[in-house]
This record gives sequence, C-alpha cells and structure tokens, in this order.
Amino acid sequence: MAIYGTALLCICLLIGMIVGKLLGLAVGVDANVGGVGIAMLLLILACDRLQKSGKMQPPTERGVAFWSSIYIPIVVAMAASQNVVAALRGGPMAILAGILAVGIGFALVPVISQIGDSDSTEDSSSSLPGKES
Repeated sequence: MAIYGTALLCICLLIGMIVGKLLGLAVGVDANVGGVGIAMLLLILACDRLQKSGKMQPPTERGVAFWSSIYIPIVVAMAASQNVVAALRGGPMAILAGILAVGIGFALVPVISQIGDSDSTEDSSSSLPGKES
C-alpha cells in the first residue's frame, strides 16, 4: 500500500529540489532555497488534481498519507535544527530576525482566527428570534 504514493512523492521532491537550487542560484546563494516547501506544495496540488479528476486510487491515497506522515515531521525537524545553527553562527541580526518573525507570527494568530469567524457570526445573528431576514 505505501509503495503506491512513493513515485508521486519522489517526483514532487525532485522537482522541488531542482527549483529550490535554481532559486538559490538566482538570488546568489549556493544553497537550496525552499526546495522542500516547493515539493510539499507540488505534492498537495498534484494530489488535489488527481483526486478531483478521479485518477487517484485509494491505495495511492493511503500511500501518500503514509509517507507524508513520516516525511513532514522529519524534514521540519531537520530544517529547524539547521536554521538554529545558522542563526547562532550568523550573529545577533539573524537571532533578532528569528525572534521578530516568531513574535509577529504569534501576534497575528488572533487576527487570522477572526477571518474564519466572520461567516459564523453572520449566520448565528440571522437565526436569532425576532430577527427578520
């Protein structure tokens, strides 16, 4: 079962790594810039397209889900450890940029959560007794 999703995952990973390397060269960095993230986006888009067209069989879906459940946490842990090492070697500016990014992310959580609540508050107010629609 798990082998069915492997080809799709590998194709997306190879394309993502190539695009990430080319993106790194384009910005003047001798590194892969966002290749794993690009691969994940490609995998999501490919799976969505195949599911909508009815071409993805259930064993393939289970295989992609299996590899994704293993692959994503490992890659995130590897990237996080590399970012910490690079930040410590990069000096105070890199550490400050990381702290600011995390702080801004935390500060935006309430704002982003309000985006999804706007529809539910409109629906609930229209169903109140005494409210005419």
